[in-house]
Amino acid sequence: MESYLTDLRKYTANVNENAVSSIVKYCGIALRDPDASLVAGTNRAELVTVRDGFAAKKLGLAAEAADAGIRSVLETMKGAQRKQRVTFYYLLAEATGTLDKLA
Repeated sequence: MESYLTDLRKYTANVNENAVSSIVKYCGIALRDPDASLVAGTNRAELVTVRDGFAAKKLGLAAEAADAGIRSVLETMKGAQRKQRVTFYYLLAEATGTLDKLA
């Protein structure tokens, strides 16, 4: 959990630990796979999966709002070679004003 919090603090000052815990629980065992624990920001199919999965199902976002949020997160994380999935999802919820759905 601490590694997720450390990564998140690179992008946002006030991290809601309950929201992070909720994301970790949502992702489950997939986070153990090094490839699945990352979001490929240049892979359109991966971003559609984020939009249609986490953004729609967990955050309740329509496709347009999710796409706008994803673009925002990609801009925020543009310098990161490895985009941690937990960080990406948290920043997506933060960018779309849906962080409260996780806590």
